[in-house]
Amino acid sequence: MKKFLFIIFLSMLVVQHLRAQKSPVNYVNPLLGTATLWDPKDLGFVPTHRTWGAEVFPGASLPNAMVQLSPVTQFHSGSGYQYEDTVIYGFIHTSKGHWNLCNIPLMPATGNIDADDYKSSFSHKNESAHPGYYQVYLERYGINAELTSTLRCAFHKYTFKQGAAKKLIADLALSNERVRSWDIRLEGENVFTGFQQAGEKMYFYAVTNHKIKNIDSLKKGKKTVPVINFVDENKPLEIQIGFSFVSVKNAKENLDKEMLGKSFQQVRNEATQTWSNLLSKISVAGGTERQKGIFYSCLYRSFLWPALRSDINGDFTDISGKVVNKGFNYYTEPSLWDDYRNKLILLGLLSPKVTNDVIKSLIDKGNINGFMPTFFHGDHASVFITGSYLRGLRDFDVNNAYKLMLKNATVEGTRKYVDEYNTKGYISELEVANPVTETVTKAAVTKTLEYAYDDYAVAQLARELKDTANYRMLMKRTGNYKNVFDPSTGFMRGRLANGDWVKNFNPYYPYYEYMYREANAWQSSFFVPHDVNGLIGLYKGKHAFELKLDSLFSIPWKGYEAYNISGFIGQYCQGNQPDHSYPFLYYFVDKQQKSQVLLDSIMNHFYDLGKDKLAYAGMDDAGEMSSWYVFNAMGFYPFSPADPKYIVSVPLFNKVSITLDNQKVYTIVKKNQGKKISSINYSGKIIKDYFITDKDLKQGKQLIITTQ
Repeated sequence: MKKFLFIIFLSMLVVQHLRAQKSPVNYVNPLLGTATLWDPKDLGFVPTHRTWGAEVFPGASLPNAMVQLSPVTQFHSGSGYQYEDTVIYGFIHTSKGHWNLCNIPLMPATGNIDADDYKSSFSHKNESAHPGYYQVYLERYGINAELTSTLRCAFHKYTFKQGAAKKLIADLALSNERVRSWDIRLEGENVFTGFQQAGEKMYFYAVTNHKIKNIDSLKKGKKTVPVINFVDENKPLEIQIGFSFVSVKNAKENLDKEMLGKSFQQVRNEATQTWSNLLSKISVAGGTERQKGIFYSCLYRSFLWPALRSDINGDFTDISGKVVNKGFNYYTEPSLWDDYRNKLILLGLLSPKVTNDVIKSLIDKGNINGFMPTFFHGDHASVFITGSYLRGLRDFDVNNAYKLMLKNATVEGTRKYVDEYNTKGYISELEVANPVTETVTKAAVTKTLEYAYDDYAVAQLARELKDTANYRMLMKRTGNYKNVFDPSTGFMRGRLANGDWVKNFNPYYPYYEYMYREANAWQSSFFVPHDVNGLIGLYKGKHAFELKLDSLFSIPWKGYEAYNISGFIGQYCQGNQPDHSYPFLYYFVDKQQKSQVLLDSIMNHFYDLGKDKLAYAGMDDAGEMSSWYVFNAMGFYPFSPADPKYIVSVPLFNKVSITLDNQKVYTIVKKNQGKKISSINYSGKIIKDYFITDKDLKQGKQLIITTQ
């Protein structure tokens, strides 16, 4: 009996040791976020249609790569993959999580197929995903599909049943966007090339380990679907594909230099190592296995976008259509309305070179168009660039960037209605008799609030660059948020051109683009990250403001249904971005512990929802939702991303260590398990205001957070 108990004890020690040794990359589940919410308790309403999930892809990619090699279960549906689906149409090579991309779908097949029917059923029991690797068994064809990738190349490995005629369907007329043209041609006994032109023109050069018989076509009406037929060889079919947004020649060069000559396992191992190198920059101790799994899955998800667009030789196609080479890696635009809040700060912290190149890419686009580009709403390239510069990222032409940012702020172009904003101090709204969620007007309240913060961001760079006159002009405008505050209701409210308030006003009703952008009045009325004390003053003091916050987090959602507004604590919506900084507002009324209760509740509930524990509360938006979790789990957050400082909270883990680009290690230690912070000590110095500067953080010393 003693011997038996001793063996059990040893086994427990071994298990604990293995858990302690588990690599960060092995905690990642790329399927997390692929499921959709259906339960009204999670959504906040009874759904009449599929709501938006995190809209993420589970396939193979490297950090900020050109290639995202992933299964597609639905076209025109976010990333192209929905966990509840039961069929696969092929494997695409670009994905973001929005309703675009999904380029160059390829599908292995055998037997009888036609142009409208080649999809295959699959089961999650025969599906697996790992950073840089994806596998699924295609039941219709008896094919085991494995995928891995490099920055600019994809590796397909298909194991067919013995004796099966091997085919590859290339339905190049399909993507998430309208395909304008495409081409595919045989270039040798084991090479095929071509392009697909949708939003961008993407070229490919593919080498196979089987000889190609021919490229045939399936036809149905006007539809033509190319099919590549292979000479049967008694080994898995392997296809290595280089991609480029410049030319087939560059696609070939990318393939030659990144992948050709390597085995599938070698490429997979290198992908795993690349991810391991990035994810291991943050190590955590304490916490549960579930928390570590969510943490590292979110950290992984934070580094998939923006996507590389330049080739290995430096060539890229600029937005004017010219092929140029400017000595930096060219990237897609970030999802600036969403990820300026946190993801781009995380990118700058762990991948500063990529971040500098993303800014250079924005400047390049701005120089061609005349205005700094932005994304979707607001003018948040200004926040991103100012915040990055003030955090020490300086490998870009800051004067060029500032010139474009100032033009955005003062000339009608990127900022819609900026002339009205500059003259009135707010953007006027229209009176609509019977508005509905889908009503489209000016989203005037949200624009006014966001422009006020964008002005603040540009002003901080103006001050840094000694442009005193424009600093003063912009800082004066940062108070424009007050012009849309209605003291009779306590909300930011739509205002007509004559100064009257919009009469038909319901603070609980959500709109996509009427008064507010993807939000209701509750979710919009506290967005003043640059002047919270000024916001509190509108409510006649801290106590009144605290009561308003209590109402925000306690008055139940009224059951309104919207695609991308889900996952509530009271009126607060974790499933969309506009109010993601609001849990911290209790800090400013001396009730930090109330904030921590909310932060812990959000992290505990909203990141592995649903029957499969694979759903987020809402759309990840290219990593914003994931980065929110990463920062708050570590215990610091960029409350005002234009400012080079972070608000300190109670981390999930007992110890967090971050290896910075300068090789210094910033360590966060949590003492005790309470919600209330009793002291914050950084390198022997007491911090009194809950904020740590980026400069201090990068000294690589120890932050001790003591709770009670």
